[in-house]
Amino acid sequence: MKDTYLDAKLVKPNQIRLVVFSALPWERLDPVLLIDGKKYTGLTTAKIQTMPQLAIVDFLLPTPLELGHSYFLVLPQYGSIPVDVSEATEFPDFDSRFYYAGDDLGCTYSPEGTRFALWAPLASKASLLYRQTEADPWKLSIMERTEKGVYRTYLEGDYDGYQYIYSIVNSEIERQATDPYAKGSGPNGAYSVVINPAKTKIDFKRENLPVLDSPSSCIIYEGHVRDLTISTYTDIVHKGKFLGLAETGRKTKDGLPAGLDYIASLGITHLQLLPIYDYQTVDELRPNDSYNWGYDPAQYFVPEGSYASDVHDPYSRIKDCQALVAACHQKGIRVVMDVVYNHVYEYQFSVFERVVPNYYFRKRHSGKMAATSGCGDDLASERPMVRKMILDCCGYWQDQFGIDGFRFDLMGILDVETMKLIAENAKRKDPSFIVYGEGWNMGGEVNVPLAHMGNYAMMPGIGFFNDFYREKAKSYFKGDPEGMQPFKNAYAGSCLDFIAPKHFLSANQSINYVECHDNGTFFDYLSKARPDLPEAEILKLVNAANATVLLSFGVPFIHAGQEIGASKWGEDNTYNKGDHYNKFSYSLLGKRKWMYDSFKRFVSYRRNSRYLHIYDPRVIDTAIDLSDIGECLHVHFLEKNLIAPLKAVDFFINPSPKDANYTLNAPAAVALDPTGNPGTARVSELSSPKRSLIVTIAK
Repeated sequence: MKDTYLDAKLVKPNQIRLVVFSALPWERLDPVLLIDGKKYTGLTTAKIQTMPQLAIVDFLLPTPLELGHSYFLVLPQYGSIPVDVSEATEFPDFDSRFYYAGDDLGCTYSPEGTRFALWAPLASKASLLYRQTEADPWKLSIMERTEKGVYRTYLEGDYDGYQYIYSIVNSEIERQATDPYAKGSGPNGAYSVVINPAKTKIDFKRENLPVLDSPSSCIIYEGHVRDLTISTYTDIVHKGKFLGLAETGRKTKDGLPAGLDYIASLGITHLQLLPIYDYQTVDELRPNDSYNWGYDPAQYFVPEGSYASDVHDPYSRIKDCQALVAACHQKGIRVVMDVVYNHVYEYQFSVFERVVPNYYFRKRHSGKMAATSGCGDDLASERPMVRKMILDCCGYWQDQFGIDGFRFDLMGILDVETMKLIAENAKRKDPSFIVYGEGWNMGGEVNVPLAHMGNYAMMPGIGFFNDFYREKAKSYFKGDPEGMQPFKNAYAGSCLDFIAPKHFLSANQSINYVECHDNGTFFDYLSKARPDLPEAEILKLVNAANATVLLSFGVPFIHAGQEIGASKWGEDNTYNKGDHYNKFSYSLLGKRKWMYDSFKRFVSYRRNSRYLHIYDPRVIDTAIDLSDIGECLHVHFLEKNLIAPLKAVDFFINPSPKDANYTLNAPAAVALDPTGNPGTARVSELSSPKRSLIVTIAK
């Protein structure tokens, strides 16, 4: 009817609210409720509010409305309108009534038949559309609603590789969606694919991975699949692909190792890969036309297709990703997966909103969507079925792809309970598994504790990027006179109350870093902060800072290229700026081989020095003495039993423009000089060179 608009919504289990905007005079309504096309006459009018051109009428039912059916209000004056039931997800008993604990969501393949299960408790109808190839017409199978709002159907026969999507009717609106639990996908997520798990079994070469006694034994190296392999300065064959990073025997034009061989040559223990699940903003059919780090999730259970050797083969992305993990394991390197469960790309078009409207995303008290991350709307991790999806997904990547750790993007938006369950489940399978993330406290209006650094005591087994370490190290190395004192606290793992309040229960929770993929490189930071310094001086500072990160208490974290003072030409956020800003510069590696060699030696020193792996604050407190020699920080190990059979160990961290002179208690050898080379002479009078870190030992 012209100039008349109506809306009907289920606002309580037994209450329907009708809103009428109309230029016509108000008339009392006597509606009939249709349930699956049949009249239901038990409505009573509970409340009427009217004002010019607006009327709000609440109707009561004698019993709560049962979800899973079609509902229309039939109004004699206006005709029929559908009843929107999406507010039911906010009802107090919704989660208890519809939480489904089963492990069969998605499709379950066997040669005899494939089962499909979709959790869609609001839906009145769900159907499966399937076909063998894109050239075939879709076939239809009506799904049956079963317990907890799970829709099911079964296709008898062998459906390996078949394409499928769902058609779901919510509040009389029919939408198509891929499977939220899909393990296989067509290009750009156009459809889901049935996967035969027998075809994706692989030996992950775990026998090459030594057991880790604690996170402080780890050295994490962060990189991006494309960035590490795309350079034309190497002979890597599968450039920009999973398989490119799995290749061995590859070299730069200077004859240095490239790709995985380069990473392995560094001696690091863990390779943290920027997102390798399916993300939205790179066209998988034309991956060279765009660039992205991948923090825009699309399909959580599916590897990214732009990294596959054949995006048209749904098995390629799975097998190629598995091959990369196995290749890393063969080299003794564990793989950490960067995961983004705090938001998805454009929630309103996401598979979650299509399947269960108004459930998966967090809202503020005002009713507006929460967009705490600034990257999209927050996933409501505290809701049972959202938490289940995250737990199921993490378990799947650990089991099916051999993942050895998770790095959580904006972890402070997720809830504590979900994070604890993730860590517990993972470590139950693999005690060496590591879990850490960005613990920034970004606020949020949710009535459960969130996994930010302020709640570190609730999550003793989870690590946090230590921005206190980052900022104090930057201050100290750029030459701030006030920088050294608070950095002492950071150096000791930020778990002691001295100079500054402690941030963690133990050094195991402290991810120590001065550079990561976010923001500018450390070289660019120093270049901007100290424009008075020549490049050679800045590179010495970068080298000294890298060594300091490696010799600090906690978990050292290095961003790819940091070890050779790489630059992004002053750019801060290069998430979509392409290869020029982001690719690993293998040509620079040849020019700064001295930094590469130095870095390797300091890595080796840390790995072989068990006294640097201690994490208990009580032990750290009595193990070391931190003192000043002008602007040089002197770290002296007090606990003789800790460093035995050595008699003395001292570090001299000197970012200042002057050499620092010191008289040792007993003659000692320079174990690592500013370039990481071992010294030869035993000395009593030591000169710690400017812009350097050196290590002395007495045997």
